[in-house]
Amino acid sequence: YTSSSRVYVEQSGPKIISKYEGIMTQSSNYLYTQGELIISTPIVVDVVNDSKIKQFRTFADVDNLVAYIKNNLNVRIGRKDDIIAVSFDSPYPVEAAEIVNAVVQSYINYHSTRKRSTVSEVLRIIQKEKVKRDKELSDKFAELLEFARENSEVSLDNQGGNIFLTRLTKLSTAVTDAQLNTLNAKADYEAIKSMEDEPAKVKQFASASSTAGVRVFVNDTETQLKAELRAVEIELQSARYHCTEDHPTIQAIHAKIDRIKQELESQAREFADSYAEVMRLRWTTAMEREDELQASFDAQFQASCDLGIKATEYSVLQSELRRTERLCEILDDRIKELNVTEDVGALNISILEVARPADSPSKPEKGKCMAMALAFGLTLGGGLAVLRDMFDYRLRSADEVSVVLGIAVLGVIPTMSDRKAVALPGHKVRGLLKRIIAGSHQRTGATTSSGTAKSESVPAQDDGEAIIGSRSIMERAQKVRSELEYIRCIHGTSKKTHEAVCTIASPNEAGRKTEDTAVNSPIAGKDKTTTKIISEKPDIVKRGQKAYLEPKSIVAEAYRTIRTAVFFGIPQEEAKTILITSPAPSDGKSTVTSNLAITMAQAGQKTLVLDADFRKPIQHNIFQIDSKEGLSNLLAGTINIKEAIQPGPVENLDILNCGIEVPNPSEVLNSNSFAKVLKVFSEQYDRVIIDSPPVGPVADSQILAALCDITLLVLRAERSTRRQSQHVRDSLLSVGGHILGAIVNDVPRKHGRYGYYYAGRYGGYGYYSHYGYYGNKEKKKVLAG
Repeated sequence: YTSSSRVYVEQSGPKIISKYEGIMTQSSNYLYTQGELIISTPIVVDVVNDSKIKQFRTFADVDNLVAYIKNNLNVRIGRKDDIIAVSFDSPYPVEAAEIVNAVVQSYINYHSTRKRSTVSEVLRIIQKEKVKRDKELSDKFAELLEFARENSEVSLDNQGGNIFLTRLTKLSTAVTDAQLNTLNAKADYEAIKSMEDEPAKVKQFASASSTAGVRVFVNDTETQLKAELRAVEIELQSARYHCTEDHPTIQAIHAKIDRIKQELESQAREFADSYAEVMRLRWTTAMEREDELQASFDAQFQASCDLGIKATEYSVLQSELRRTERLCEILDDRIKELNVTEDVGALNISILEVARPADSPSKPEKGKCMAMALAFGLTLGGGLAVLRDMFDYRLRSADEVSVVLGIAVLGVIPTMSDRKAVALPGHKVRGLLKRIIAGSHQRTGATTSSGTAKSESVPAQDDGEAIIGSRSIMERAQKVRSELEYIRCIHGTSKKTHEAVCTIASPNEAGRKTEDTAVNSPIAGKDKTTTKIISEKPDIVKRGQKAYLEPKSIVAEAYRTIRTAVFFGIPQEEAKTILITSPAPSDGKSTVTSNLAITMAQAGQKTLVLDADFRKPIQHNIFQIDSKEGLSNLLAGTINIKEAIQPGPVENLDILNCGIEVPNPSEVLNSNSFAKVLKVFSEQYDRVIIDSPPVGPVADSQILAALCDITLLVLRAERSTRRQSQHVRDSLLSVGGHILGAIVNDVPRKHGRYGYYYAGRYGGYGYYSHYGYYGNKEKKKVLAG
């Protein structure tokens, strides 16, 4: 039983340091911290110390109560609210509710006690810090006063203005002006020096210069000389009207003019020299003034720097004093707040729902357990399936064969298992057998009587006619036997009934054996002893001649599909010799060889089955022929081709078995004699299908692959592996073999990985399905009878 209580905890706390502390405590982890606190050891220990709770039946067999409560106590934080849900599981609902309520109350008491002790401790720490800061404030103030007393200029600077800075500014301006005056004086002096040879220009420069600072006074003598010069020049002009240039009067006037000009030039020279000296003195004075001002500026600058350092120290002392005063004020405010907060008590914790005993059990949750078991089972099963598939190196599907080997899949052959079917009623089977035997007997008797009559009245026929008559009888007998065999396989006729069926014998003894069969058959009379004419064929014959014995079966249809793929996959001239091989023994290559040869012969192509597996020959067992003479005897030259080849069970089919055992099969197959014989067969037959050993153990198949036109690779479903099949493919390609495609053998009847479903109603599309018999009316009547 589960009992739960819901608690609301407000996120608030005492503002111990600043007004921003209330904002900082709004943490996203605050409620989760409170949840962990509820199941912490201090809270649970306080609950366990209650003597009443110790006596609960919930803890009857529990040694460590604290650990038990912590393991069974569940605290959940709301996702969309700030509600904390506290629950506890116990076999006793009343005790579960009391335990939950005790835990919640212990949590509230813990917070209340913790807050009071915390506030008291913080108050003590702040008061101690306040005393320390007050003493520091007094020390800072005394230090500031002492520094101001020793450096009065700093104090004056802060009160009445910065005198040193003002003086420094004025000196800086004066130095700048002095430097400019010096530069101007130097420029004027250098200009006058450059005009020493032209006194007139010096005077003009002095008159025009506004920056010289020297007044140019008017010289009366120079004025009188200039006036006198003008008068003389006028006099000279007047005299020239009356006298020539050589006249003494003119000569006297010229002398007087020269004297006046010399006096003017002498005065200009004196002025130029005097003015140049004045400019030099002015330049020297400006430089001296500049040096004096620069020295005063440097001295004042140094004094200002010293004052700045002291002012900085004074500012630092003032800043420390103000900071200490502010901190003391904050501590005073906190002390006042904590004095009020100390008596507040616990946090704002509200119990929204008190735990009550549960009315119904909460565990086990059957639906949840079943869902978890189902999910775990599916996950485990899927994981095991994936691991099994990862470590299974077998070729599992036709697509995988194409992707891994890079060759086409010509077809798939289902597993050859006996199909269970409903047998025909006994009277219908007996009627069918009776009609077939009677008809055969009549035909045989007629042939015999006809032959006898002819032998008495006319000469005997030649060998050709005899052979033709015997072949006709043989074909009719074979047709009857095939029909009976197919009826037995399809409809499951009992073995006893099948053994009672008589067959048409060889042409030479057709009449005699037919009569014996008719006499000894159970249809002729119930009291007659049944003579066994047809015995059950060996399993190897059934499998090897499946396409002949059961031509309308699914297996036969699969072989015909492969035949079609071979016919249309490559021109006949390029696929006369066909090699059948496989990666490993027991993959079914010999069965594929015989059945594919039968289907090709049934298609009207003259076909030869060549058993080249000298190590384990099997084609003579499949076709039940003599194995004493064959390919080895032919290559040895002891027999010719006609003697070596034996006829098959169907028309257009011949068999050439291995013959006697040879000690060196690889050398025999690699000889020129075998190549010549194979060439002769390819000329005489439309198709030569060669059965060979597996590729892996021996090199016979590689030799044959190099000689044959195409190679068909037989793979056994659920057995052939990727690596082995790739090795076989590479081995065949390395000798120049042409792999036309792969044949997947022994596919389970209800296995869809290889692209086909060989079971269910697929067989219903055959010749004896519930859709009717698709044949001629006579056969339909026979089966109906």
